[in-house]
Amino acid sequence: MLRLAVASLAGTAIEFYDFFVYGTAAALVLGPLFFPTFSPVAGTLAAFGTFGVGFVARPLGSVLFGHLGDRRGRRPVLVVSLLLTGAATVAVGCVPTYDTIGVAAPLLLLALRFLQGLGLGGEWGGAVLLTAEHAPAERRALWSSFPQVGPAVGFVLANGVVLMLSATLSEEQFAAWGWRVPFWAAGGLAVVGLWLRSSLAESPRFLEIDDHARVPLAEVARSHWRLVLLTAGALAVGYAVFYAVTTWSLAYATERLGVSRTVMLACIMAAVVVQGALTPPAAALGDRYGRRPLCLAGCAAAAVWMFRMVALLATGAPLLMFLGFLGALVAFITMFAVIAAYLPELYEPRVRCTGAAVGYNLGGVLGGALTPIVATALAERGGRVPWGVGAYLTAIALLSLGCFALLPETRPVPAVAAEPATG
Repeated sequence: MLRLAVASLAGTAIEFYDFFVYGTAAALVLGPLFFPTFSPVAGTLAAFGTFGVGFVARPLGSVLFGHLGDRRGRRPVLVVSLLLTGAATVAVGCVPTYDTIGVAAPLLLLALRFLQGLGLGGEWGGAVLLTAEHAPAERRALWSSFPQVGPAVGFVLANGVVLMLSATLSEEQFAAWGWRVPFWAAGGLAVVGLWLRSSLAESPRFLEIDDHARVPLAEVARSHWRLVLLTAGALAVGYAVFYAVTTWSLAYATERLGVSRTVMLACIMAAVVVQGALTPPAAALGDRYGRRPLCLAGCAAAAVWMFRMVALLATGAPLLMFLGFLGALVAFITMFAVIAAYLPELYEPRVRCTGAAVGYNLGGVLGGALTPIVATALAERGGRVPWGVGAYLTAIALLSLGCFALLPETRPVPAVAAEPATG
């Protein structure tokens, strides 16, 4: 289990590195480089628009790779999704800017971001299911939390590279070529990930299935549509909170408050490191007290904290901004530490890869794709403290709280799947 969990963690870290490095670049440099005819705010909105395309592609990736995972196994998903995401990320680092090829530059960026999202849409389902379906029922949340640490590791890697480049390069050098280096590094990371995953065994739960779904998506849409909608709504707050902290706040503080890029990256990274460290302990609580109670507690904490977070961000003081981010990410991980066990337990094994991944990635569209765009627009209309952003995030937290309240508890579960909820 330890070898499997570590390999899953490394793989998700690499794929989320690819995804996050784009978000950081969108917040810092992609606007002026690829949308130079726009105003600074409009350029940032346009860059965040291409960022959001990755989230729109993720449900499509979950359908495509979910079909593969439910029909052919969880293991092939891990290899193909990693190859696709890695290749698209390296290609982003090679795209000429608007000054060189004109409107073709943002169009290429858009297409490659779509491919990134397509690959990541399959990654989560494959990595989580391979770990969850190997794990003993009484420790399933703990073992399944290892892939959930991967996004934190990937974020720290992505922003660590950008932070190092920001500290060593001038603004002109960073804008000319420095921003491309993190994308090129994705190629080497993909090779490492493929090596780590080459020896993983197929899921025992998949091998036990006698009657595989012929068209998993059709079965999910027919029998589990209500469950998919509830899980998407429930997970929206996690995405909204995480990308408000890691993407929108970076652009807001550097452009509106005049905080240096290095200071902001350091504050956000420090909060994400704590989040990653808290993930396994929070998951262990999920094994002891249940998945649903932790999800409800995390949503409630997010609803209470969002106005405080934007107020602390508006101070521009590094320590206060860090505390604001930390409170938000603690609320986030209280929910998401147990999600890797909770979602698979809600679906029967024959459609689990498709159902869990589609619900998870639809939540990303609702919370992750829209939040940087909406928050940027709301902050532009407000004063120094973006209260509108706090209200928006609080509303999403309350929506997710209601959705979690309608979902069943799944702990304790037998070795086979819990009885699935149906639509």
